[in-house]
Order: sequence, then structure tokens, then C-alpha cells
Amino acid sequence: MPETRIVHAADDEMKDAVRAACALLRAGEIAALPTETVYGLAADALNPAAVAKVFAAKQRPSFDPLIVHIASRGDLKTVAIVPDDIVETVNQLTTAFWPGPLTLILPKHPDVPDLVTSGLSTVAVRQSAHPVFRAINKELGKPIAAPSANRFGRISPTSASAVMKELGGRIPLIVDAGACSEGVESTIISIEPRAGKKPVFHLHRAGPVTKEQLQDYGKVEKVREKPGDLPHAPGQLPSHYAPLTPLVLLEKPEDFKPEPGKKYGLLSYRGEDDGAYITLHDWETVESLSPGSGKLAEAAIRLFFVMRLLDEAGLDAIIAEPVSETGLGVAIMDRLRRASANR
Repeated sequence: MPETRIVHAADDEMKDAVRAACALLRAGEIAALPTETVYGLAADALNPAAVAKVFAAKQRPSFDPLIVHIASRGDLKTVAIVPDDIVETVNQLTTAFWPGPLTLILPKHPDVPDLVTSGLSTVAVRQSAHPVFRAINKELGKPIAAPSANRFGRISPTSASAVMKELGGRIPLIVDAGACSEGVESTIISIEPRAGKKPVFHLHRAGPVTKEQLQDYGKVEKVREKPGDLPHAPGQLPSHYAPLTPLVLLEKPEDFKPEPGKKYGLLSYRGEDDGAYITLHDWETVESLSPGSGKLAEAAIRLFFVMRLLDEAGLDAIIAEPVSETGLGVAIMDRLRRASANR
């Protein structure tokens, strides 16, 4: 196994970190890079051999497509072909949300390898807002394919230390820029034009750009997945973002039926001492998404960090309390439902 090196990207070290990452990516290697959502496992998106290393390191099935990241809005034409009937809508969305955590599914450019898109005729593309990722993307001069830097289906990493736990010894480099600012993966949509009306945005994955924000530009409809369907966008498999410890999303407190002798931990929203979930059981440990305040933005940032803490606590099961499905709460509940699907 190769040794995994960590380079830090603080202000005075950023140039060295960018050079180190770009040297590896140009050589057809892979590296874990920070984005504003989660850490990504990066490769030159136009190099099929490099992209194959991403799939191998993550143990990711080849039918699950990757997101391609571009350095600027002007680079969109290098990876996608935007149909005339959605050009105006794409311009509106990219002006409003790029750089940022919105991924658009568009017809792919022939230069994008089929491995990146899992053979689909479309490509998922976004422009990251993270200054380190953007600097590497710009310096490299090529689009970057970068799914989350973790073993396939596991908890997404929001810190360099979490990447090391997941992929240490499997990748050559991690660029450490501290904790991610958003904490959940990007929102993914595809666009359906409608003559004389606002377009329909098919929501493939909820994320930091919320339904409420998107509704200013079009009608939002959630994509209904069917069991057995292959994914048409990244992160769509029913079981995903999951700890090794079984996680149960407890929609109603009265449904909790603990088994004697088992150790249970609670993934709480606010962690209030008199909360309906806190008082249910003598928990081995309690971790809170937004201690005391119940702020969805804080909960999103802490979600994967808290899940990882509970996964490492020696429990028999993690019981997760639901959050309100408004705004960012939709993305949080999506991750919790997928994390609980493997139990």
C-alpha cells in the first residue's frame, strides 16, 4: 500500500499544496481535495485511467456516475453541450449559484470519458466555491472528477482526518484545508424546458441549494426512484452515506423498542435534556447536530461528523432523531434515510 501524505493548505502553505496536488493529477494520479460540501477524491476528468483509480480506491461500482468540477463558468462548454432551449435557464442558475453547491445534469461533451458518466449521455457538473479546490482546478487547467473521498456507501468525510480514516494507504495525497463549510453534498438537478412557462427542475439529490431557492427560477419536482433502477445522477443508491453501525431513523419516539443488553446511542437534533427523544432511553452516548439552538445550517455542517463519532463509539445501533423537512432539513433527512437503508 502507498503511504498517504497530508499537505496543509493554510494561507502561507496554499501555493505548495496546489503545486503538489496538480503534479499528481497531471501524472494521472488521484488526491483528496477539500470542497465546500465534503472532501472529494479528485482525478483529471479527461483521463480514463486516472478516473479508474478513483473507482478502485473508493470501491465504487462503475454504474454510479461522478460529478465533474470546472474552474469557471466559461469552462462549461468543455464538458457539456447546453441545448438552446435551456441556455437562458442555465445562465440564470450558474449566475445565481456558481461557484457553489449546485450540480447540473446536462448532455455531455464527447471529450468526457464514458467511465466518468457511467455510460450515460449526460454529465453532472458544478463549480466549487472552495478557494483551495478552485485554485487547483484553475492551475490544472482541466476539469476534475471528484466524488466524496470515502469508501463507497460510507459516511462522507468533512475533514482531512476523516479522509485518512477512510482512504489512508489507498491514495497518495490529502490536501488539508480544515472542516468543510456546508457539510452535505451538492444539490443535483436536471432541467426540463416548457414552452411559455418556467422550466421544471427534477431534483435528483437535495443539498445546500434548497427547493425554496430554486423555485425562483423554475418548478421543482423530486425524482422518484424505483427499486432496481440504475442511478442517473451521483449518490442515488438507496443505501448511502452509512456508518458501519446500524442506524435507525426513528420518525416517532413511540416506535423505539430497545432490545435488552444492546448499547444504543442517540443522534439528536438539539440535544435538549427534556426532549422527547433524549428522555426515551438511558443512552450510552448522545451527539447533537445543533446543540440547544436547532439551526438547520449548523446541523448540516455537523451531520457526517456526528455520524462518524457515533459510529466509533462501540454501539450496537444508532438511533437518529428526525429534523424538520424544510430548507436544508430536506437534505439532512435524505442522508439519514439513505444511511438507515442498510440496516
